[in-house]
Amino acid sequence: MWLFLILVLVPIIEIALFIQVGGILGLWPTLAIVILTAFAGTVLLRSQGFAVMGQLQNSMARGESPVNPMVNGALILVAGVVLLTPGFFTDAVGILLLIPPVRAAIIKWGGAKMLNSANVHVYSNQPEQRPRNQPNDTVEGDFSVIDEDKDPGNSGWTKH
Repeated sequence: MWLFLILVLVPIIEIALFIQVGGILGLWPTLAIVILTAFAGTVLLRSQGFAVMGQLQNSMARGESPVNPMVNGALILVAGVVLLTPGFFTDAVGILLLIPPVRAAIIKWGGAKMLNSANVHVYSNQPEQRPRNQPNDTVEGDFSVIDEDKDPGNSGWTKH
């Protein structure tokens, strides 16, 4: 239902804005503004896209979660698509999506919506923490070092 409303309402809004702005400025200035905003959006999209790629690489190198740079990158991609779509309303939406605090607010709102509507399971490879009052279950054993020259064979489990 939302997609249907968007596909119907956005063109109606764009047509109404074209008529209003075209009536005030005239045909050629209106078209020039649409072309200039598409060009400016392309330049901003490229520069911010490279910045987000750098953030993604840095977060991966530090071993941090790449989710935030990925979501920022996705919103910048959406901004680029709507900026390349002719129209004043879509240009305004695209420019808003290129503003980092606006993207942060959208990510925060979307994250809250997802947490309220999803079951989250967290798994960790960290060892389980024991309460201090439980005894330590230590297993004692003997071991022997196998001399590499006397290796019984390569079972696939041993290192050569």
